[in-house]
Amino acid sequence: VQLVESGGGLVQPGGSLRLSCAASGFTFSSYDMRWHRQAPGKERELVAGITKSGGSTNYADSVKGRFTISRDNAKNTVYLQMNSLKPEDTAVYYCNAITTIFGNLMVFWGQGTQVTVSS
Repeated sequence: VQLVESGGGLVQPGGSLRLSCAASGFTFSSYDMRWHRQAPGKERELVAGITKSGGSTNYADSVKGRFTISRDNAKNTVYLQMNSLKPEDTAVYYCNAITTIFGNLMVFWGQGTQVTVSS
């Protein structure tokens, strides 16, 4: 099982980035997908989530209207489009796959990608 994030980097305030998370080794379309982030000295927080089919999404209040989560089940990839970035968005961003199989919670994590918002 692998989740590999990409697309992070250094961007100026007000700029945009698109993160990708490529999945392999499991049935991607059977898992809800989420993006989390962790800033230095802070706890990891949920940023956005999307259901298996992509029919429903949810966002943290801090990113609503600026970030968009989407997925392409044919490509086994989930995306996070981040617009109007702020310095407080600086963090390591992780993607996460989660589902329940026969009552057992299955959770996978990627290794993270650094996003730095700074002038």
